[in-house]
Parts: sequence; structure tokens; C-alpha cells
Amino acid sequence: MSNYVFVIDQNQTPLKPVHPKRARQLLSFGKAAVFRLFPFTLILKQEVSEPNVHPLILKIDPGSQVTGFALVTEGGEVVWRMQLEHRGGIIKKRLEQRRALRRQRRSRLRYRKPRFLNRKRKEGWLPPSLMHRVQTTETWVKRLLKFCPIQEIWIERVKFDTQLMENPEISGQEYQQGTLQGYTVREYLLEKWYRKCTYCKKEGIPLQVEHIYPRSKGGSNRVSNLGLACEKCNQKKGNTLIEDFLKRKPTLLESVLKQAKTPLKDTSAVNATRKKIVEVISKHSSLKTATGAQTKMNRVRLGLPKEHCLDAACVGEVERLTILSDQPLMVTATGTGGRQKCQTNKFGYPIKHRPLRPIQGFQTGDIVKVDIPKGKNQGQWRGRLCPYSDGNCEIYPKGRKRLGTKLSNVSEVMHRKDGYKYRHQP
Repeated sequence: MSNYVFVIDQNQTPLKPVHPKRARQLLSFGKAAVFRLFPFTLILKQEVSEPNVHPLILKIDPGSQVTGFALVTEGGEVVWRMQLEHRGGIIKKRLEQRRALRRQRRSRLRYRKPRFLNRKRKEGWLPPSLMHRVQTTETWVKRLLKFCPIQEIWIERVKFDTQLMENPEISGQEYQQGTLQGYTVREYLLEKWYRKCTYCKKEGIPLQVEHIYPRSKGGSNRVSNLGLACEKCNQKKGNTLIEDFLKRKPTLLESVLKQAKTPLKDTSAVNATRKKIVEVISKHSSLKTATGAQTKMNRVRLGLPKEHCLDAACVGEVERLTILSDQPLMVTATGTGGRQKCQTNKFGYPIKHRPLRPIQGFQTGDIVKVDIPKGKNQGQWRGRLCPYSDGNCEIYPKGRKRLGTKLSNVSEVMHRKDGYKYRHQP
């Protein structure tokens, strides 16, 4: 069963989401029309005397690369799920490329004195790659508030103690008490090693925390020396040095040592943005926070698989959950396009001129319906549009090659480009 369908009345007041079967009935009987394609939303054509409004709880599981969203009723029914994939890594890479091109141009033309000392950052400033995570999360919170009746918001306020990870022998009463001691390190290792055995790469089996360099041979408890292994590999390795254990597998040895030294990049991103996300979302609705340990305990107790949107459903106080949606909406942030009018190659020389957007009211990425009157491609087609300034365009139907036609043949715009790519999990 896919996600429940959002419904709004003629005044665009959000109503209770309906079952997909009920949504098809409303459309076939002419009682509703499609208001928005993603997320799929219907608008009623007739006035409702007694609106069916049942408040929902929006739960969010923020992450460095993927953020999970879930809408839960007061009875614990999960009616809508979504996974939002961020593009912070792409933003960082493009900023570095821009900086390299500017440095080359500066040195090619003439010497100019650097100006880095006369710029002051505002209080609470975050790098663009991190601020993007905050802004996309806020954008989807505001969208969901428009299309469904949300009573309150729960968000997981994750905090990874990197100092404790790097130095487990740190003293202090706060590190020596608690029933969830060691959870943070284990959860981080599961993410770092992709929930697979470090040596045999099996997944979906119980994993044990293992020292890459044994303690008896001088290995430490630092997180960079910890891995995950199944019981068979852990017993087989014992206190053998990893170079001796994997001497017949040099490629695997190289990858394990490289992965073990990866920095706590994702952890730092979560720590840097967690306070800002809570501050921004609290402006739109009543907000409650929960810990990552509580989320993990709820998910394990309910026997749910590891997914970001299911983690979101387990945030906060949960007694039971009934999953009514098994096809979450998968959303990938793609951006709305750059402002660069002159496209350059890797050396910084111009190769292409980009026209002004939009073109006759269309822009690249719009999902449209096209009626081609004649020719070998005659018929009605739906797909993403790529317009050109000469009045022609290309359309990319699902499962077919691109088709060329004129912009005048576009009969309907089904979904305007909004900086995201959508698909449903099979």
C-alpha cells in the first residue's frame, strides 16, 4: 500500500489524509481534483459542512545525508512516510571548484590583495553545505503544514559525543552511568561499516564490536580501531594482527584500513546542525525533542527494520506502531539550477552560453503533458521537459528515449520544477 493521500477543501484547509482507494473514488466521481502531484494532494470541489480533521503528529529523524519524515496518528498508525536525500556534498564540491577557478583567474590576470580580513560572519553562521540541510528540512515542514493537519512535531535531537568516541577512558560521572552506555559508539559503527561484517561483508546477521588491532598487541579503544564482525569472523581472527589475518586478501586489507581512518564527517555535520534545525522548526509549530537512544530502543522493541522514515516514526514516546504505508516517497534534493550564464570547462574557459529562464513560461525539469499531432511520435506523452529558446523542446517520457517537439504542443503542466526529484520505493 502506498502513502495515504492528502486532502484540502476549497479554502485550502488541510483535512485528514484518505486511503488511496478512497482518493480514486473521489477522482472518478468528480468530487475532487489533483491539486499537487508531489506530495500527491487532492482538493475537494464541493464545500464540506463538517470537515473531517483529525490531528496528526509529524516526526522527523534528521541525518547528515538522509532525513526521515513520518506522519503518525494518535493511535500509532503511520499513514505517510518520506525520505529526503540532501545534496550537501555536491554543494561543497561546487564551492571548492568555484574557489579554484577564481584563484586561477586571480593569478593569471594580475596580483590583487586578498580581502579575507574585512569580512565578518553573522552569529550562528553555518557553511552552505550544512545550512542546506536545515533549509530543506524547514521547507518540507512548511509544505506538510499546508497539506495535512499537524498538531505537534517530534524531532530527534541527535548528539554524538566525538570526544567520548575518540577517548573512551575519559573520566566524569556523566560517562559512567546510564543504561544505554556505549550505544552511541555502536550506532556510529553500524553507520560507518554499512551494517555489514568488516571481513566477510555479510549483512542482516548479528554483528559484534571488534578491535581491528587487538588490545593484546597494543591496540586502543579509539573508534578508529573499532569494527564490526560476525561471530564466525570474530572468533577466527581472535588476537591476530589484521595484516596476518588478511595477508591473502590485499585488496580487502587496504579497504578496511582506509575505511577505519575515515573522519567523523557525518557526525560533525549532525552536531553542527541539530541546534539550528530545532530553532528553525520551532517557529512554525509546537516542537518536542527526543534522544537517539530512545528512537533506537523503540525500533528494536517493535522489531522494525533500519530505515530513516521508520526511525522517524519511532521518535519520542511510542507504545505501538501500525505501518499503513509500505511505499515511502523518496525525495532527492537536486537544486533549482545555477545562476552561471557562461558554462566553462575544467580549465575555466567558456564553452556554452545558458539562456535566461524561464522560456515561454517553462523551465527544465517541469513535468508536462504533450500532444504531438502528427509524425512517428504522434500521441499524448508525459515526462520531464527541456525547453529551448528557439521555441522547440525535448520531453523525456518514462521508459523511452527523448522526444523532440514544439513548446506550443504542451497541453498541461502537471508539476512545476521545485528543486527535488521524486520516486516511490518499490
